[in-house]
Amino acid sequence: MANVIFVAPFFLETTLRFVDAAASLAGVRLGLISQDPLEKLPPGLRSKLAAHARVEDSLDPDSILDGIGQIEASLGSVERLLGTLEELQVPLGELRDRLDLPGMRAEAAANFRDKARMKTVLQNHGLPCARHRLAGDLEEALTFSRETGFPLVVKPPAGSGARGTGRVESEPELLEALRLMPPTPERPALLEEFIVGEEHSFDSICLDGRIVWYSVSDYSPGPLEVLQEPWIQWTVLLPRDIDAPRYEGIRVVAQPALQALGIGTGLSHMEWFHRPDRSVAISEVGARPPGAQFTSLISWANDFDLYSAWADLSVYDRFEPGPHPFAAGAAYLRGQGRGRVQAVRGLEEIQRELGRLVVEARLPREGQPASGTYEGEGFIILRHPDTAVVEEGLARIVSRVRVELG
Repeated sequence: MANVIFVAPFFLETTLRFVDAAASLAGVRLGLISQDPLEKLPPGLRSKLAAHARVEDSLDPDSILDGIGQIEASLGSVERLLGTLEELQVPLGELRDRLDLPGMRAEAAANFRDKARMKTVLQNHGLPCARHRLAGDLEEALTFSRETGFPLVVKPPAGSGARGTGRVESEPELLEALRLMPPTPERPALLEEFIVGEEHSFDSICLDGRIVWYSVSDYSPGPLEVLQEPWIQWTVLLPRDIDAPRYEGIRVVAQPALQALGIGTGLSHMEWFHRPDRSVAISEVGARPPGAQFTSLISWANDFDLYSAWADLSVYDRFEPGPHPFAAGAAYLRGQGRGRVQAVRGLEEIQRELGRLVVEARLPREGQPASGTYEGEGFIILRHPDTAVVEEGLARIVSRVRVELG
């Protein structure tokens, strides 16, 4: 039996799907490290665990190491150390270095986690990405803005899920953004040129640094616009024909980009732009499963369980690629107004028209508090062999369903 430890700071719904997938692997005894108490786990999942350790700070390497020691006392030596959160990748890499465990080490993890470092690596390898500057003070930020021009994107160097990210259109807006988040050498701000173009993702699985499977998705609109306009209900479409000529540019640069960053064996989520001149630019890359229901979306489009495939890849370094028989898409239902969900309009009409296409949904509930995130208060996932059918269905959902807050 393989002794595997999964670090899950908090028992979030998506995180627990990955924990369950790892616990269900044949030949695995799974230990879980968390800040949440064991009692918060669903009983069915709790029964699958071989051990649990609760720690004070499950993002701190030393605290995690203490939890590892507790689990090893009952299971024996750990053989794999897993975690899906973006914020965990560097701490887990440091611990794999210390314990000489397989998987992504700290140096490679930092290439993915630190967005300024990531872009420097890509640029040094001649790979297309946004011009950027890590500004440790106001003067550095102003110098970059005058060299590059506006608009610019301001973000934390180690952010995730577009948190803390904003677009500024002028020097006064930049000064206001930096007043709220003053840059220092210890906590610099990352400034990037604003790239105009269509936004997409490229999710892939690598074995020993070689892409063996990938998926492409189209965003409508892009995440930054969604963040700036809280009323927008956005969609993500995974087309059936991922080998179409329009994706040739990202297929060419994805492999060398992941190798430059040091992916090794693992699942990665790359966000990229298609410029008006049809050239591509890499935005960001995460060396972990994607968020915002993407893992479920990819599973539906490919007709296999990516949660289980990720666990198998992470523990046994194996993956069996399959066909891509469907297009799939998600419509994210975001509330209009402020407060709690008061009503959801248009669902009955959508159910009549599109019910046959719906494969998964989490609908907003009356009284539910607003999430405050770009994922909104719920989602609907559609699937069909014809991409145009899914695309049209998503457009209907976001134009007819309204989540009212108050």
